[in-house]
Amino acid sequence: MITIDCLGDMCPIPVLKAQKEFKKLASGDTIKIITDHSCVLESVSSKFKKHQISSDEVIVGVWEILITKS
Repeated sequence: MITIDCLGDMCPIPVLKAQKEFKKLASGDTIKIITDHSCVLESVSSKFKKHQISSDEVIVGVWEILITKS
């Protein structure tokens, strides 16, 4: 699993970082994005809608978003 630390990064930076790493993945592989901006979830969901996405607020104001390549 590739982990991308996007703490402090505002949109569209997390999506751009995810796109770059996503190209390296094989089908079934997962990227984890760690962010402290709630808008990133909406942006990621829109950009990667053809893939499996899950998210969890691990501590107040910090989310982990998992994207698994189809």
